[in-house]
Amino acid sequence: NPLASDQEVNKKEYKKGSKINKADFENINRFTLNAIVKSFSKDIQKKYDELKNYFQNEKKKLKEEHDAKIEILEKDDILPSGVVKLVKVYIATKRKLKVGDKMAGRHGNKGIVSNIVREVDMPYLPSGQIVDIVLNPLGVPSRMNIGQILESHLGLVGYRLGEQINEIFETKKGEWIKELRAKMIEIASVAKLMDAKKALGKMSDEKLLEYAKDWSNGVRFATPIFEGVKADEFAKLFEMAKIDSDGKTELYDGRTGSKIRERVNVGCMYMLKLHHLVDEKVHARSTGPYSLVTQQPVGGKALFGGQRFGEMEVWALEAYGAAHTLREMLTVKSDDVEGRLSAYKALTRGENVPETGIPETFFVLTNELKSLALDVEVYDEDETNETN
Repeated sequence: NPLASDQEVNKKEYKKGSKINKADFENINRFTLNAIVKSFSKDIQKKYDELKNYFQNEKKKLKEEHDAKIEILEKDDILPSGVVKLVKVYIATKRKLKVGDKMAGRHGNKGIVSNIVREVDMPYLPSGQIVDIVLNPLGVPSRMNIGQILESHLGLVGYRLGEQINEIFETKKGEWIKELRAKMIEIASVAKLMDAKKALGKMSDEKLLEYAKDWSNGVRFATPIFEGVKADEFAKLFEMAKIDSDGKTELYDGRTGSKIRERVNVGCMYMLKLHHLVDEKVHARSTGPYSLVTQQPVGGKALFGGQRFGEMEVWALEAYGAAHTLREMLTVKSDDVEGRLSAYKALTRGENVPETGIPETFFVLTNELKSLALDVEVYDEDETNETN
């Protein structure tokens, strides 16, 4: 195709209307080619763009195919010998909360469920409303995470204000929309939501009712970090929500029906179920794998390990005077290789368990000392015959 303007290719000048030799195109990179194409007519440029896009798409497809093949080759999930096809089925299960499951709030106030009782046995408010969850107050003083108390207070304020809005909705007495607007503006002004206050004043009745319906389920609050609600602001919120100044209320025992002696802090807060479920924690071991170096049982459920009998547990047995139990813990149940084999044989044959041997830890210690150039020799009781 003839050039639409003058062009230089490989240090050769080509005039407008002339054609470029095919040989001159061979050593041109794509950036130079892009510049040369602009010297041709619009139709040629369009064809070039279409061809370039087609080439790039094909290149992309080839790369994807290549990457897929490489990924298959690099995968280490090679099937065992004799297996032609392996089918994996993943089943999603819903697990109900049960005793031993872990829960947490948003202030590091984690804990496990100690008891689940019937709804009728739970403490209830003077209105008859049942409490959903009871938390131990001893989790607050030592940890000093007062945020959970403030969260429950603010949650209760939001809940009570939502009840007030819902009451206006349900009664619909007289000019109830005007009353609703006034109540919402009052909430916005006490909560220092000035933008919301202005918006509520100008808002149409339809839009206001839409917002009010949302607020009737509970007014939402958010406190930025280091800008929490001040004590005097809490007093105003409590007054508006018709809550006692200490944020506490009377509770009744669900089992006896009698009033609980002390007033209790009741509020609304987030409590989340964590992934640490008791079903996944339960683990038992009879005999299992041992560490190669120390010959002691490995730890953890994943490795089918044993329960750690630590330093403080040893002190407990020492204090109790349980010498035989302690010896068994430190030898047969731990790293006395010969002792545990002979004990196992004796138990399976119904014989008495023989005397324990020397724990492997002792030999690990002697080898450690030898590595420090300290010659350690082991003798038997009469100190005449060397045993090791």
